[in-house]
Amino acid sequence: MSEPPRNLDHDLLADRRRMKRRLSLWRGMAVLLALGGLFLLAGPRWMGGGVPGAGHVLRLSVEGTISDDRKLTEAIDAASRDPLVRGMILSIDSPGGSVAGGEGLHASLARFRAEKPLAAVMRGTAASAGYMIAMPAERVFARESTLTGSIGVILQSFDVSELLATLGVQAELLTSGPLKGVPSPFRPLEAQGRDALQRVVADMHAQFIDMVAVGRDLPRDQVAQLADGRVYTGRQALELKLVDAIGAEPEARAWLAASHQIPQTVPVRDLDPRGAAERWLGVSVRAVVKTVISEWLAIDGARAVWQLPR
Repeated sequence: MSEPPRNLDHDLLADRRRMKRRLSLWRGMAVLLALGGLFLLAGPRWMGGGVPGAGHVLRLSVEGTISDDRKLTEAIDAASRDPLVRGMILSIDSPGGSVAGGEGLHASLARFRAEKPLAAVMRGTAASAGYMIAMPAERVFARESTLTGSIGVILQSFDVSELLATLGVQAELLTSGPLKGVPSPFRPLEAQGRDALQRVVADMHAQFIDMVAVGRDLPRDQVAQLADGRVYTGRQALELKLVDAIGAEPEARAWLAASHQIPQTVPVRDLDPRGAAERWLGVSVRAVVKTVISEWLAIDGARAVWQLPR
């Protein structure tokens, strides 16, 4: 006897049902992914107790040594174009850093100020490049005991030629000109090299003075008299018109409300261009290496930094 024929219609129907279930599953996953993407893009702007679309105030905290940071300047530029960013509070606790790093951050903050309100709040220390970056702010607050000012530039080297001679070691330098490789730890700094480097420091110092004169709307000669490298307390800085008022973030929020109609109920969000791993660690290993090697041990890097006596 032959076997009965298989029910092909039943098998096809079952296959179609399985395919339909799979398609439904994939469609559902696609919808969830799309919703998740929208939440990542728009959700953070609506969180924090604010009304959707009401915007927020950014808080940029600059702490420690200031170095050239492309990610940070790009984040500030992006914030200046974000319609939901209504203003920024620049919170500073820094003794300064590289001249180029301070100049780059100053420039990006000036671009932000051209578009939106910017207030600076000086905490424990806002000296040298830490003071420089506050100059674009429309309103600068400091505590009475804040250490600020230190308007100046430092370029330092060291001479180990005598030590090497004692050890019987002689360094040979081949350069394309008498000023190439100046300063060098392997030979004393001669008058020609010292004069050339002093002119470089003087030019950077003049640029710093110009930033302060423009930012504080003060005569350049008046700023030049204050720019001998010394630090000032917040109270002294207020008397010298280097800051606008004594206060902290609450006073900055009150000023934004009174001067720019940004209610104090508008949420504040931290501007942090670091990746998730860096935020978790609290500090970037790359930044540490760069700070130690490039900013502190380099013999040819000009810095605008207030150094504690050793």
